[in-house]
Amino acid sequence: MINYKEYKDLNLSEIHKNILKEWNENNIFNNCIEEGKGKPNFTFYEGPPSANGMPGIHHVIARTLKDLFCRYKTLKGFHVNRKAGWDTHGLPVELGVEKSLNITKEDIGTTISIEDYNKACRKDVMKYKEEWEKLTKEMGYWVDMDNPYVTYDNKYIESVWWLLSELHKKGLLYKGFTIQPYSPKAGTGLSTHELNQPGCYRNVKDTSAVAMFKIVKDEKSSFVFAGEKEISFVAWTTTPWTLPSNTALAVGKKITYVKVNTYNSYNFEPITIIIAKELLHKYFTEGILLSDYKQGDKQLPYQIIEEYKGEQLSGINYYQLLNYAQPTDGDAFRVILADFVTTEDGTGIVHIAPSFGADDNLVARQNGIGSLTLVDGQGRFTKEMAELSGQYVKEEFYADSDEKPKYPADVQIVINLKDNNRLFKSEKYEHSYPHCWRTDKPILYYPMDSWFVKTTDYKQRMMELNNTINWKPKSTGEGRFGNWLENLVDWNLSRSRFWGIPIPIWRTDDGEEEICISSVQMLKEEVNKSIQKGFMNSNPLENFEVGNFSKENYNNFDLHRPYVDDIILVSAKGKAMKRELDLIDVWFDSGSMPYAQLHYPFENTDIFENNFPADFIAEGVDQTRGWFFTLHAISTMLFNSVAYKNVISNGLVLDKNGNKMSKRLGNAVDPFKTLDTYGADACRWYMISNAQPWDNLKFDVNGIEEIKRKFFGTLYNTYSFFALYANIDRFTYSEKEIDINERTEIDRWIISELNSLIIEVENNYEDYEPTKVARLVQDFVINKLSNWHIRLSRRRFWKGEYNKDKISAYQTLYDCLEKIAIISAPIAPFYMDQLFKDLNSVSEKNSANCVHLSDFPKSDVSRIDADLEQKMDIAQKITTMVLSLRKKERVRVRQPLQKIMIPVKGEQMKSQINSVRDILLSELNIKEIEFVSIDSDILTKKIKPNFKTLGPKFGKDMKLVTSIINQFNSKDIKQIETEGEYKISSDIIIDLSDVEISSADIPGWQVISQDGLTVALDVTITDKLKQEGLARELVNRIQNIRKEKGFEVTDKIEISVEKNEVIENVITNNLSYICGETLTSDLKFVSEIQNEKTYVELIDDISINVEIKKI
Repeated sequence: MINYKEYKDLNLSEIHKNILKEWNENNIFNNCIEEGKGKPNFTFYEGPPSANGMPGIHHVIARTLKDLFCRYKTLKGFHVNRKAGWDTHGLPVELGVEKSLNITKEDIGTTISIEDYNKACRKDVMKYKEEWEKLTKEMGYWVDMDNPYVTYDNKYIESVWWLLSELHKKGLLYKGFTIQPYSPKAGTGLSTHELNQPGCYRNVKDTSAVAMFKIVKDEKSSFVFAGEKEISFVAWTTTPWTLPSNTALAVGKKITYVKVNTYNSYNFEPITIIIAKELLHKYFTEGILLSDYKQGDKQLPYQIIEEYKGEQLSGINYYQLLNYAQPTDGDAFRVILADFVTTEDGTGIVHIAPSFGADDNLVARQNGIGSLTLVDGQGRFTKEMAELSGQYVKEEFYADSDEKPKYPADVQIVINLKDNNRLFKSEKYEHSYPHCWRTDKPILYYPMDSWFVKTTDYKQRMMELNNTINWKPKSTGEGRFGNWLENLVDWNLSRSRFWGIPIPIWRTDDGEEEICISSVQMLKEEVNKSIQKGFMNSNPLENFEVGNFSKENYNNFDLHRPYVDDIILVSAKGKAMKRELDLIDVWFDSGSMPYAQLHYPFENTDIFENNFPADFIAEGVDQTRGWFFTLHAISTMLFNSVAYKNVISNGLVLDKNGNKMSKRLGNAVDPFKTLDTYGADACRWYMISNAQPWDNLKFDVNGIEEIKRKFFGTLYNTYSFFALYANIDRFTYSEKEIDINERTEIDRWIISELNSLIIEVENNYEDYEPTKVARLVQDFVINKLSNWHIRLSRRRFWKGEYNKDKISAYQTLYDCLEKIAIISAPIAPFYMDQLFKDLNSVSEKNSANCVHLSDFPKSDVSRIDADLEQKMDIAQKITTMVLSLRKKERVRVRQPLQKIMIPVKGEQMKSQINSVRDILLSELNIKEIEFVSIDSDILTKKIKPNFKTLGPKFGKDMKLVTSIINQFNSKDIKQIETEGEYKISSDIIIDLSDVEISSADIPGWQVISQDGLTVALDVTITDKLKQEGLARELVNRIQNIRKEKGFEVTDKIEISVEKNEVIENVITNNLSYICGETLTSDLKFVSEIQNEKTYVELIDDISINVEIKKI
């Protein structure tokens, strides 16, 4: 006969490794996929990670979330394909290669060829592939890594080109010269969704300047002059480095401006300036006369001379502030009107540098104003900037090895203005400034020739479809993502880089004709046309066989740069067309994966159509405006559909103090070491149960230890208890199933709770609430199965004959363990598989040889008894309350007490408690239960507000509610206890959770109230009760000695006790109880134990010597 496996201790790490080995040897994952064929599809999309960086502990929770729902749906009878993917393009790869090769973007194409550079990128992107695969396998994330989609594969690129061509056909791709976010350290433009990644906007302190722009005295400006030698406009900026590129000043049409006399705070000379009236208070002090001003005074006086509306000032010219270069593409140094000018900050006059601001550029073009671009693509001043030439405009752009100037560029410009009497004020100013999501350096707004996707045309449809997606949490979909869609701008698709998917658009030099390539076949055909025209000598795709989708056929060419750059096509009019040199945004790569992973539409059209859109995706919150957006945008524009139906946006993983993890701070957690130490199950269960996935997790290994001890330890002990006695009684589940009506009440109760649990767990899995699942299972295992059912059933297992009652106990506990293993397996795949195997290897009840190949249990509603659950819940509550009173009074549970007293609301409550009377007497170790009316004067109730619930509920009304609660009399307290709520007004109703009700103690009693239930415990200990308590202590010590001696649980014993006056009466009066509990056939008193005696310490300094022998 095969026995249930018994263990010496719980070693989750060892179980993890053994089960993982079994999975690999038996190809369980593939079996799981194969067995699912023909069943309904459940589609999951894997967001592709980049393997050029090491995985971290935060990837464990993200991949756990993905894995557990796929496992759950498999148990529910779905076919769940899980295709892995690798994100292989983009800045992280390029910057890593540049660092390793010690080059910059400017070196590419000069000191290193584009071909060699891209070869280095292709190699570097898979640098940590083995580590990613190891983590994936170790943590139990089932995903097909043998056949992943790889974004640099030609097949993948071909599908992306097809998507772009479809957008092009719809007129949704256009080229425009605009001011775009630009990362000088990365050497490329950025899209708005990249700029809005979490942490990109940071508070920084920059040098600000209020510059004075001297007005040209002529016919246009004559009305502002009244004898003054010089008048200046004052304009404020937080980016003084843009001042050399100033070509206009903007004012608000309806804003009131004033000409004021004041002083220059640097040279203390009198000056006349024009400023917005509403902003005078920011620079001047009221009540000070001009005549009272003295050199060095910090407070500036002012005198208003005249007022103007902004429209009056429009057209006035001023002298160039910093004369380094002149614009050649329009007028310059003139006041213009702009709608965006406000009086919230600055001076009410805006300095316009068209090259470095989108609003500036637009209003300048509308007014025929030219531009100056005196900063290059690396963020350095151009040669026209004389003494500043070659300096970076931002201090952060310098490398550690660079020689830096004495002062940052902003400060040097401010000094220049001050020296030339053109500075009105300068100070450090804290403001939010955007940074590059990959280089961590500030970005610039820079003029760029870029390709855009006209996403704004589909803004409304994107918002409508978003409302159909089940976002977890809902607030992300409605808030962060919804707000993003409401403020959507066109998608900047271009990237001025080298390693990525090339834009498949070829254009004539004049831009009049263009073609968007949709496939390799089309490109091959177009090249042949070009050869006929004489633009190409040979076809690089000559060996490509159309219709052959083999790997070999697609690997004999490369669609990356520089190869596609060398291809010249011919236009319809016979002109040469060259490819647009930019690459596409890497987020378009990943957003294309639903189609490109299947090489759609060239292959697998049926698979795509049966698996689109995805049923479920999950990634970090940082993907809200990244992958989540690009998936949604592409699917909306091209398929008029959502790309995913359900999405979990998981939060950050912080250290235990709530700080962001980083190697620099030394608080990063090694995922490999953590998994090896604690096993994947404890890590996964901790991460899922500790906080909801969308909340930030404060990661603490002590939490994993606690989960291991409390949950897994309890489940392990429960199984161990079952295995020990099932092996003794040779229980193999071979007997006929005991009818539910023939089982004991405690069995019927736990079976009812189990079936209720299955319903709740299934509902929460379906609602993508894994934390609730984990907590429900924990509560069942710890508080219901172990602490209640087994505790109350223990005697049934180790005492008596192997009869129907004992078989019922075994069958009940077996069913609970088996179903817990199955419903918990998605979260803890290793231990639950071991538990399932340990049970099924003996009973062979289940045809599956792995828990993940079994079926999710169906709840048997006929076995749910709500009344039984309710009354057992009351029993548990009373037990918890009384045990807390014992603890408070330091009265051991083994010490019997006389009685408890319970005020009851009526006969129903009394009947419910009476039905569990025997359980309460046993568990509480008391002799009797006394009922009193809830109206009894024996117990005096007190009530006080629960501020934790009142504050969030009632806000400003909390003071009113609190004062009313404090005035409650006994009648009011009774009402809220009886009815569960109390109506203060038509708008304000409080319930039991909003108050704390307690009872005054009675002499000789301890009283406790909780959830509308009150219990009083008689803590008086008589001599008889004390003797019983000592007897129980002695039984406990004898049982411990049995274990220490290695006796079997069925072994009979005989006991010799050295005579002891204190304990002799205790033993004599409780002899039957002591012998029955310890399987003692003979207990005798002796004068002195001659052989091996054991010293036994009881309580209150009472001790005895005993000798225990196995018969």
